[in-house]
Amino acid sequence: MIGVAALALGLVLLVEGLAYALAPSLIERMLVVLRQLPIDQRRLMGLAAMALGLVLIWLGKSLGA
Repeated sequence: MIGVAALALGLVLLVEGLAYALAPSLIERMLVVLRQLPIDQRRLMGLAAMALGLVLIWLGKSLGA
């Protein structure tokens, strides 16, 4: 179980690191846009991302990962 958690955290850090390494100016522009959104809309986006992540985890487990 700890190995799976470490793998998942590693994958998240890899994807986040790629975004910052390959397109730092895009990240800055995205942060400006995010600051302009109301807090409720940002919260809804976070909940949607969590739901999508949960679906992907369920799908991965269903496919035998």
